[in-house]
Amino acid sequence: MAIDTVLLAVGPMDTVRAPELAETVLEIAEPLDAKVVIGHAFTEDEYEDIHEDIGFDARADDIDPDEVAAERAPVPELAERFEEAGVDYEIKGALGEVSSKVVDMAVDVDADRMVVGGRRRSPAEKAVLGSVSQEIILSAPCPVTYFRDLDVME
Repeated sequence: MAIDTVLLAVGPMDTVRAPELAETVLEIAEPLDAKVVIGHAFTEDEYEDIHEDIGFDARADDIDPDEVAAERAPVPELAERFEEAGVDYEIKGALGEVSSKVVDMAVDVDADRMVVGGRRRSPAEKAVLGSVSQEIILSAPCPVTYFRDLDVME
């Protein structure tokens, strides 16, 4: 199976590991001349919490999720790294339940591979709080590379 499109699904917690995520994606995309889609899904509550900080005054119903994603960390840093590497990329945003929106995004962009970050959680935390990464991995329409950073949000 050829890899033409790699979806890098990120969230605000990925800011501290953006360089490592970019390197992981570049290891896949560069030699294959694959396009990278930087995907950032967020809930309405998340949007309401950050919309003023990123310069948007529109209500969640009136926004373009792609524009919001382009302004939300770590997307600008990742875009700059892919630009410097000469890798074709685009930015996609989605508003709604994060795991299902990321899976929908993978289908929409016809992703051949996904890269998602995660954090260490105890089994009890996963049972109570759920795991967005786990839901994505279980529902993904393509193979997923899981990037686990033990130092993030322990």
